[in-house]
Parts: sequence; C-alpha cells; structure tokens
Amino acid sequence: MKKYILISLCLLTAAGSFAQNKDFKFKFYGQIRTDFYYNSRANEETVDGLFYMYPKDKVRDPDGNDLNSTPNSNFYTLYSRLGVDVAGPKLGTAKTSAKVEVDFRGTGTSYSVIRLRHAYLNLDWGKSALLLGQNWHPLFGDVSPQILNLSVGAPFQPFSRAPQIRYRYTNKNVQLTGAAVWQSQYTSQGPEGKTHKYLKQSCIPEFYVGADYKNGGLLAGVGIELLSLKPRTESIVNTDKYKVDERITTLSYEAHVKYTNKDWFIAAKSVLGSNLTQASGLGGFGIKSVNEQTGEQEYTPIRFSSSWLNVVYGKKWKPGIFVGYAKNLGTSDALYAPDGTDAQVYGTGTNLDQLVTAGAELTYNVPHWKFGLEYTLSSAWYGSLNASNGKIRDTHAVCNNRIVAVAMFMF
Repeated sequence: MKKYILISLCLLTAAGSFAQNKDFKFKFYGQIRTDFYYNSRANEETVDGLFYMYPKDKVRDPDGNDLNSTPNSNFYTLYSRLGVDVAGPKLGTAKTSAKVEVDFRGTGTSYSVIRLRHAYLNLDWGKSALLLGQNWHPLFGDVSPQILNLSVGAPFQPFSRAPQIRYRYTNKNVQLTGAAVWQSQYTSQGPEGKTHKYLKQSCIPEFYVGADYKNGGLLAGVGIELLSLKPRTESIVNTDKYKVDERITTLSYEAHVKYTNKDWFIAAKSVLGSNLTQASGLGGFGIKSVNEQTGEQEYTPIRFSSSWLNVVYGKKWKPGIFVGYAKNLGTSDALYAPDGTDAQVYGTGTNLDQLVTAGAELTYNVPHWKFGLEYTLSSAWYGSLNASNGKIRDTHAVCNNRIVAVAMFMF
C-alpha cells in the first residue's frame, strides 16, 4: 500500500511541475470499463477469459464425456486505463509529442496490476514522422474491428503492442510506413514456449514496410513483414552439449481496407501469415531436418490465411456484425518424422485446420458512455497433423457460444 501511495505522490508532484512549464501541453484521459462474459465451453484464452481466441478441442474422460464442455463466466474491470498525451516544444523544425498509457491487466496470471500499454515519443516534420517506443504493431495498423471482445478480432486480426522504431512519410493521399519492431509483452512461440529470447538471440528485429492510400473516408493499403528467429543456440545429443546455429526467417503479407462516414464503418483485412504467434496469430513452425551428430535443426513455417469483415452502422444505437475465417495452409517443406514418430511443431493452433467466427453486437453510445451486448459463435475444426505437408486431416468441429456485456465511462 505504501508503494502505491508513493507512486501516486510522485505522479502528482511531476504533474504539478510539468504544469508550470508553458512549453508543454498535457491531455489526461482514461476509462472505467467493466466486462462480463459467458462461454458455453473452455477456450484458448488469456487474462482469465477476457482475451478470447477460439474453443478448445474435445478431451474425453474414460466414460466418453468431454472435459472441455464446461460453461464458464466472470466479471472484471481490468481494462480500465489511464493515459496522458503530451505536446512538447519543437526540436529543430520537428513538432514533438509523447504518450504514456497504462491499464490494470497485469501480466501472466497476475491481474489488477499496472501494465504499460503505450509509451512513445514522436517527431513530426510535416510530411515525415519518426516514432520511438511502444505502440501498436504495424500489422495491427490503422484498420481494426470495432467490436466489444477485447481480443479485437484476434486471431484473425494481428494483435500486439511492441517496442519499435517507425518512420512514416505522407504526401497528399499516399502514406508510406517502415518499422523495425522488437518484442516485450507479446512474444513468439518456440522450443521454450512464448518468450522474446528467440528474437533477442537473432540480433535482427522484425521488419515491416507498408503503403496506404487515403481519400476522404476511404483507407486502403498493403504491407509485408519479415521475422527472423533463432530458436536455439545449443543442443544436447546423448550427454554431449553442442553449440548450434539455427534460424528461421519468414515473410508475411497483409492487405486492408476501411470506409467510414457519419453513419457507416466498413472494414476488412486479410493476412497470409507465417509464424505470427508474436502478433496473436495462428501457426508457428516445425522441425524439417535434424543433424544426427550435433542435433542442429532446420525449420519450416506453418502458414495460415486469416481474413475478417466488420460492418457497424449508426451513431447512438450502433448495431454491428463481425465475421472471421482462418485456414491452415500447411508447411513449406515436409516435417521431420523418422520411423513413424510424431513431427515436432511449435506455435498456436497447430492442430487447427480452420476456424470460423461470426458475431453480432448492439451498443448504445452517448458522450462519455458506452453500453453494449455482443454474441459470438466460434467453430474450430481440429484434426491430426500430416507430416508430409503440415496440413490437418481427419477433422471434427468444436463450437463455443460467447456472450459479452460491457459498460464504459470515458473521460
């Protein structure tokens, strides 16, 4: 308790000090958000179900009962948040600004703990701008669904906030973006689970380049992402430890479009992803060969195609629909499975063939307030892995019904 009091006093003191500097302008903002959810079965999720992905596969007990066919629900205020936008003095000819934003989502299984959402500075020269710090991943971009589920369309929509260096150039209706991206809270899957270690060992950041066209309420664009990871730096063969030089490098592609006017919001995005687990995507990678002497491994990516469409209408009363579809396209090369052994893969949803989600919502919106109700039906097709091409065969469907109710006060 003393720690939080000290932090609060420091923030108030800093705010008072800043207010005396006429070269800075501050805009404080935030929200109180309450979320109630209900699911008809167990799901792949984080934050105790607030960040929902897709239904889990059936797991049978000795009597044939599905252990995952158990309803669950809860009520949280973890996504309440506080933030401040700062406009600073010019640096040469550049306008300066910054943002710091936190919520109470916590990390891992620690909830109601302060978490950093955004923290960045920006230099704006008019046509060009340089951003340094943590912000939305470029694959999330300027086109994302308007839905109540806090996953904001994941795993169909890439979802991540990441430390980055981003440069943007704008000339009339065209905007070009280039970014170098690292990992912090959202990390890649691999031999040791989810960790930023694979990118750290790589010494090469994730790269993104994209182009957008903007004209009135229309925005359309494309982007390419490159990710290069080192899954391991050593291996063990029998009792001997070997230094290995392993790397997997992948390319992913995305296209997006959005149209908005005073009544309509229509948006869509399609992603051809290879190993985008750091952006809450499906897929990953698998082992395609092993050096029997040193244990050094070569890898091949699991490719997923993911698309979504979101349509919302209205001002005060806003009905909306969301549809998402993802398909496992298999691996680039055959997986390593000698003598009938199971192939080794790392990732998210690696036993999924396809995933379909359809949702409808209705929100009531007035200044500073939002109330909403959303229903979502998700169907996941599970099966067994075909090592020859990385695709999923002998599939069966599993469905989840989800209801979300939200009340928000924004200030």
